[in-house]
Amino acid sequence: MANTGTSMASKHARDESMWGYIMVAPTIIGLIVLNLYPFLNTLILSFSKTKPFGLYELRGVQNYIKMFQSPEFWRANWNTIYFCILTVPVGIFLALAVAVMLNAKIKGRTAFRAIFFLPMVVAPAAVAMVWKWMFNTEYGIINTLLAHKINWVTDPNVIMITCAIIAIWSAIGYDAVLLLAGLQNISKSYYEAASLDGATKWQQFRMITLPMVSPTLFVVLIMRLMSSIKVYDLIYMMVEESNPALTSAQSLMYLFYRESFVTGNRGFGSAVVIWTVALIGLVTVIQFWGQKKWVNYEV
Repeated sequence: MANTGTSMASKHARDESMWGYIMVAPTIIGLIVLNLYPFLNTLILSFSKTKPFGLYELRGVQNYIKMFQSPEFWRANWNTIYFCILTVPVGIFLALAVAVMLNAKIKGRTAFRAIFFLPMVVAPAAVAMVWKWMFNTEYGIINTLLAHKINWVTDPNVIMITCAIIAIWSAIGYDAVLLLAGLQNISKSYYEAASLDGATKWQQFRMITLPMVSPTLFVVLIMRLMSSIKVYDLIYMMVEESNPALTSAQSLMYLFYRESFVTGNRGFGSAVVIWTVALIGLVTVIQFWGQKKWVNYEV
């Protein structure tokens, strides 16, 4: 009887495992087909010279040598880093400020949450078109309000700031919603105890809110840095090929697009992608190393 019970339990465990594999199979297959295979193919192409009709010839590290010797590549690196510097700190600060305000007891805060989140569900092309009109040099509303003529879209010294403003505006609602979820998980008893001890609002924010919301803040930081390093669509829609500010706005992903789909040099473009993946991996490792010093996981 004992052997029979053990056998039935073992069969039941195998059945559960089988159903578990069946349930996760679509996701695993999707990851292999849509992520793993394209990445491996890109890795191979980065060591190859591409030919017409999808053919390629292995050439070793020539694409990487050409890439590291290209001034355009290093300029794209700086543009990408500069974009991260402009968008990530300011974007996260504003998102946290919005989340704190939305977490307060104000009338209509549900409506305000929907309004702030709205940019995330608007098509990027529509967002770029509206902002491009607003930043128009001659009749844009921004220059009208400033009463000053600024070439927001065509000035090489200003174009990255223009793109950063749009990127921050587009992402602030999504980041604020994530941070708001973290804020709502903080027990009110902490604030009540701090108030009884005479702590000011700023002291409560610094000693309670920031440490308790730091895990969510860390996730938002990772997501925002990755998104900023991979920026492409915004720059593509804001800056045309004939724009004199293109060199100052071209990111790594935009360089990949131009090399792969405009000039047809997919081997060089693939090398740029692998470099970008390595850069994202390096930044992520640094963040996980640094988070031990400021992220608080204790409840």
